[in-house]
Amino acid sequence: MPEQLLKSLAELEQVEAIALGGSRAGTHFDEKSDYDVYVYVKAPVEEETRRRLLSEHCSYMEIGNHFWEYEDNCVLNNGIDIDILYRDLDDFCRGIENVAVRCQPSNSYTTCMWHNLLNCRILYDETGRLAAAKERYAIPYPEALKAAIVERQLKLLDSAMPAYPVQIRKAVKRGDLVSVNHRTAEFLASYFDLIFAINGKTHPGEKRLTELCLAECSFLPEHFEENLESLFRHMYAAGEEQLKCLDAVEAIVEEVKKLCAALGYPAENRNLTNRSDHTHDAV
Repeated sequence: MPEQLLKSLAELEQVEAIALGGSRAGTHFDEKSDYDVYVYVKAPVEEETRRRLLSEHCSYMEIGNHFWEYEDNCVLNNGIDIDILYRDLDDFCRGIENVAVRCQPSNSYTTCMWHNLLNCRILYDETGRLAAAKERYAIPYPEALKAAIVERQLKLLDSAMPAYPVQIRKAVKRGDLVSVNHRTAEFLASYFDLIFAINGKTHPGEKRLTELCLAECSFLPEHFEENLESLFRHMYAAGEEQLKCLDAVEAIVEEVKKLCAALGYPAENRNLTNRSDHTHDAV
């Protein structure tokens, strides 16, 4: 991150801390990797103030986007993208408290913000509150959180009436490729959330998940790579060939259930992926 831009942001009276996240905060980046910058504010910084400040360093700017978090998405003068996200530190920590201490699971990406805090690189910290939060939540992965995530994801992967494999099967039968894509993405989000949880690893986000699982997770389902490859190879295939993606989904579910059971997390007995085709076919 350009030093002068960091200095200019830090001089704003509303700013109490700045951190660098994403690949730039670690070692897996190259010269084209973008910057993910988290600016913790005590009060909102006016858009015109940000526009004026960023215009000195950026060739292109979108100020005040709110598709995910509130952020400015820009291109630096050297051609590298930079995303500047504005957060309230107390609100951010309340979310992490719900996960890391109260052990509340989500449908996917449960521990991503916790991971973001633990792995960010603090660039400025006026009062030390960000560093204190990072230290406060540098705690062992709670067994209760692990169990809660596994229980929730097993339901979404297998035993609940709206489990994702059921929805994928419906989409394939309808020939609805958009729905196949959407339901499969949700299925995999739950699947990876479970895998990171069962390994006691905070979720790193949406990129390079297979690679990170292979590198960092001690416990993986049997045929982990092969089943994923089969799913991706067949999910958009034509005709009968596409049905093989359902076999891959079923194999993924069965193998992750075996892993959970072997590690002391009993899977549900009901397996919706094996239900007859007419079950819950109402659209």
